[in-house]
Amino acid sequence: MLTKAEFHDKIAGGLHFLDGATGSNLQKAGLPRGCCTEQWVLDNPEPLLALQRRYAEAGSQILYAPTFQAQPIALDRVGLGEQTESVNARLVSLTRQAAPGCLVAGDLTTLAAFTDSWDAANFDLLVENYRRQIRGLMDGGVDLLAAETLLYPQEAEAILTAAELEGAGAALYTFTMQSDGSLFSGMEAGPVLRELEQSGAAAVGFNCVAADRMTPYLVGALRRYVRGPLVCKPNAGMPVIGENGLPEYGMSPDAFAEVMAACAAEGATLLGGCCGTTPEHIAAARIVTKL
Repeated sequence: MLTKAEFHDKIAGGLHFLDGATGSNLQKAGLPRGCCTEQWVLDNPEPLLALQRRYAEAGSQILYAPTFQAQPIALDRVGLGEQTESVNARLVSLTRQAAPGCLVAGDLTTLAAFTDSWDAANFDLLVENYRRQIRGLMDGGVDLLAAETLLYPQEAEAILTAAELEGAGAALYTFTMQSDGSLFSGMEAGPVLRELEQSGAAAVGFNCVAADRMTPYLVGALRRYVRGPLVCKPNAGMPVIGENGLPEYGMSPDAFAEVMAACAAEGATLLGGCCGTTPEHIAAARIVTKL
């Protein structure tokens, strides 16, 4: 696993591209609604392999392994909690198989749905869940960690603690946030990201925010607090609910690329996409940003 310094060396000198959405693309490929994505991918690996190959061909340099909710407390719902470490390791191996030339990030996410308070007992519960997941990700040979769609600073703190206890290296931290730069907890995002960066995060930023005319302003506001790499991984616009009951995202690759170019001009250095984005969105963004 890369250290923070090694990761910074690899991304020095300009923009670098993450991947785009995984879940919304797998749904198009047959992932049933309400299904455990991690279990489905292990049983049906080819759609994931094909998608990640396309991201690599589009220019993504860092791919997120499909481990978004592969924490024991979440995997318990499908009877896989005791296999947490092996599930994470196997999913990392799939991504490595899909694109051996890319860096592979182990994906972690919010566990707010599993706790109703941030007292010491629940914090310890989060740390233990993240420790087991990180252990499996490291067993699988990840290059770095990517904690995304976080809602509360306490979740990032729990991941920081778990990563340190497991001896993990470079880690990215991104929150979903509102266009005014506040977290959904109500806290201003900038100071939270600055504190994370000072605590050892390799990069900080946001994901799962609609890519629109406000997104570059959000990047600019965060850049006033963040000195190092800044992650910008927005959705393909605002969703609407389709006839099948699933969200649909209508922003074209070209429109998305124009927003990403503006975000880069405001100081974002790690660019990618979240819900509704495709390899075509990443490819268009690379063209517009001259990469």
